[in-house]
Amino acid sequence: MQYKNTERSRLMTGWFTLFVIGTDLFVISPLLSLIARTIRISPAAAGWMVTIFAVIYVIAAPKIGALSDILGRRRIIVGGLLLFSTANFLTSIASSFILLLVSRAFAGLAAAAVTPSVYAIAGDTAPEGRRGSWLAIVGSGLLTALWIGAPVGTLLAQRWGWPSVFGILSGSALALAFLNERAWPHQVSASSSRSTVEWCQLITAVGPTVFWGAGVYGFYTYLGVILHLYHYSASQLAMALVAYGLGAVSGSLSGGKFADRFGARRIATTSLILLGATLLVIPFSLFIPILLIVNLFLYALMGYAFFPSYQSKLSHDYPGHRTTILAWNNSALYIGIALGSAMGSFVIQEWQADILPILSGVIILIGSAVSAKEKQCLPISDSSRTDSIQRRR
Repeated sequence: MQYKNTERSRLMTGWFTLFVIGTDLFVISPLLSLIARTIRISPAAAGWMVTIFAVIYVIAAPKIGALSDILGRRRIIVGGLLLFSTANFLTSIASSFILLLVSRAFAGLAAAAVTPSVYAIAGDTAPEGRRGSWLAIVGSGLLTALWIGAPVGTLLAQRWGWPSVFGILSGSALALAFLNERAWPHQVSASSSRSTVEWCQLITAVGPTVFWGAGVYGFYTYLGVILHLYHYSASQLAMALVAYGLGAVSGSLSGGKFADRFGARRIATTSLILLGATLLVIPFSLFIPILLIVNLFLYALMGYAFFPSYQSKLSHDYPGHRTTILAWNNSALYIGIALGSAMGSFVIQEWQADILPILSGVIILIGSAVSAKEKQCLPISDSSRTDSIQRRR
């Protein structure tokens, strides 16, 4: 019973930690206009809050991930949450554009410390044969923030003002620092190895995630724009987003379970192939709302089955450098999102909107080929190489 309670407490702590991090990330978009009005800047200028967060995350995550492999995951998580609490407090009291940007830079640095380390420590402590499921459950906290955390935060901002949202996030992060200190074992899987991950390994390992991020978010970022061009009503748009959210959560949870049962690499590659095929047929369903809603559910279901299964694969392949490789994988995700968004913007402006899901599907299918052919260039260590060969599927 005590073992089961420990499992449950760790999963809940990891889930709520990523939920708070995700809410901070996703709530910015609907609050931009309110923040811009208060600080007396344009909404476009306020958008730099998102940019600086993402840039700092991409740069810092790999470095902090390597540090986490040496110092231990729990120490980095707790320190990151304390910084995250401070950053959100500064956001809540910001009275100038400069202070606002500084606070969001610290928030990006904190998120870079916390997110990959939570994934890594969940992989470290997962029971035998359940690593994919644990990563999926913990990672679903981020997805839940998209369709619960951000909307609730928006309602709170309308009632009590946007600073209250960041004040609540600050207090939540402080409480979670205490809970993470108690939930996770000390110095779990800290690496004693002096070896490093080679650049060739990094590129081949996280390459599929770049393709996935570009394909998934290249289309999703402009989904609302496309549906508006096809004269979808507000209720139809809401139904489409609900279907997407349900598919995303279902895909994340099922992807982890199937990875444990059938092999992480096999599920990751299969989900990419099915995702690419789904995107290719979406343009043909744009004129039939109910068919599009079904396709969007399948698109999210297949799309989000990839990430936990691929995280599980990387977590297994690089046991001594788990946080490092997962940090790089998260940075690769942000790079993919940036590339996909830029691609989507160009397609929407210069070409026809219905070309975007087709192009996104092609990118995903290329990613599936990369995932299927991915090989380690130079093994990290003899033990890692032997373990990887024995378990690779």
